Amino acid sequence: MDFTKFEETAGVAFKNKALLKQAFTHRSYINENKASGLEHNERLEFLGDAVLELVITDHLFNTMKEASEGEMTSLRSALVNADTCAQVAQALGVNEYLLLSKGEQKDDTGRARAYILANTLEALIGALYVDQGYEAAKDFIMKHITPILEVIVRDGKWIDAKSLFQEKAQEHLGATPAYKTIRESGPDHDKHFTVEVSVGREVMGEGEGKSKQDAEQAAAKNALEAKGWK
Repeated sequence: MDFTKFEETAGVAFKNKALLKQAFTHRSYINENKASGLEHNERLEFLGDAVLELVITDHLFNTMKEASEGEMTSLRSALVNADTCAQVAQALGVNEYLLLSKGEQKDDTGRARAYILANTLEALIGALYVDQGYEAAKDFIMKHITPILEVIVRDGKWIDAKSLFQEKAQEHLGATPAYKTIRESGPDHDKHFTVEVSVGREVMGEGEGKSKQDAEQAAAKNALEAKGWK
């Protein structure tokens, strides 16, 4: 596969093209093509996740001078979560270059594909870090991810949904929400959680995430939208 067009779109030029290809290689592809000699992207994803969080933390610390620790934490979460990463990956055309099993190729929409796109973006950041160092990875993140901060602040997407939902539930219903994990899927290194939030006996919302905390936030956001509590 030729990644030239992708490199032009992303504004990167890998020295080691095999590393770039590995970033796009999903575990499912390796399972179906054991003789390919390729490695999947999970180790690169692990590295890229850490680099992404460091760059965003540093950026927020140096630019959001009036923000509290809690506000910066929420803003960082909004910038590095799966939805944002998938959005950036989609804009870069990552979907066109993924190496997936035939089964994964068929399911080209929905949350499963969004998670794959998000993980691939993190793997790309990890691969760029290995290929060219921290500054190259930082430049990529600053170009493609940090500009979304303005939109997140404008639309209030950084606000802690759990805290807001608890406040609204107590105001309108006089009760505190309860969260319950109803489903876990995926291997230990790539868990996905589904959580529902209830007030009393009524289930108000459901959400998914790569951690229970992210899933709870998604469930609270879903409940706020369902109740029209903004």
